[in-house]
Amino acid sequence: MLKQRIVTTVVLLAILLPALFYPSPVPFAAVTLVLIGAAAWEWGRLNGLRHAGALFIALLCLALCGISWESGLIDRPLRMLWSIAGAAWVLAGAWLLRGGVAGWPTVPRLVRMILGVLALWLAWLAVAQARSIGINFLLSVLVLVWVADISAYFAGRAFGLKFTRGKLAPAISPGKSWEGVWGGMLGVVVLAACWVAADVKLAAQVPSLYTRLAAQGWWLLLIGVAFLAAMSVVGDLVESLIKRSAGVKDSSGLLPGHGGVLDRIDALLPTLPLAMMLNSLVGQ
Repeated sequence: MLKQRIVTTVVLLAILLPALFYPSPVPFAAVTLVLIGAAAWEWGRLNGLRHAGALFIALLCLALCGISWESGLIDRPLRMLWSIAGAAWVLAGAWLLRGGVAGWPTVPRLVRMILGVLALWLAWLAVAQARSIGINFLLSVLVLVWVADISAYFAGRAFGLKFTRGKLAPAISPGKSWEGVWGGMLGVVVLAACWVAADVKLAAQVPSLYTRLAAQGWWLLLIGVAFLAAMSVVGDLVESLIKRSAGVKDSSGLLPGHGGVLDRIDALLPTLPLAMMLNSLVGQ
């Protein structure tokens, strides 16, 4: 398993890194489009569709992304869209987590398909637009999610249930604790402060999301990164809820040693659109 995980990671990095650092944002948008299509196929399978039905969902998602790309949406501010997407993620995330594992099957399958396609489309549009803004900006969003996850893991291992009596969501993800969430938030605050200092020292031509927020006040930076860290947990929990409802451990076996694409990007699904929302609110 470990060997498979390492090999898969190396292959993914060999594809993603050259695309990310290529002067044009086109290769990275294309590579992530393929991943989003795979995630859409997984979404269909998780929600009870057979292969043909899941493939249709993937093609539908790809078509929506392709139309957005062709129409030039990547290069437009889209302030209203990101505000609506951000509010929808906050409200829908709270509603889904409150309903729990038992509540997901009660949602009509058509509604589930629409929600999944829209969430994946918004995530792709957000990551493509973030790369179009600049590599520094995109990395600041991606690294936030990774640092939040790693910090939450170690904080949960070290302090889990030492300050609270209950788990975060025991019926959905028994391993997560409130101490882990707080540790994740602290981790991203430290990350943001260091990144802003690096942006200033290196005179970054394209400021990171953190520098853009800090320009409006450090209080906004603290609130913004803590909010994004919290919503990354929501994304993780929502996917765990759906997998438990489907009775599976992984979203698929497309990434040997890692599970499926959705397993790797679940925390990014709400975080990317919300990061674009914050960026649009503080201006360019």
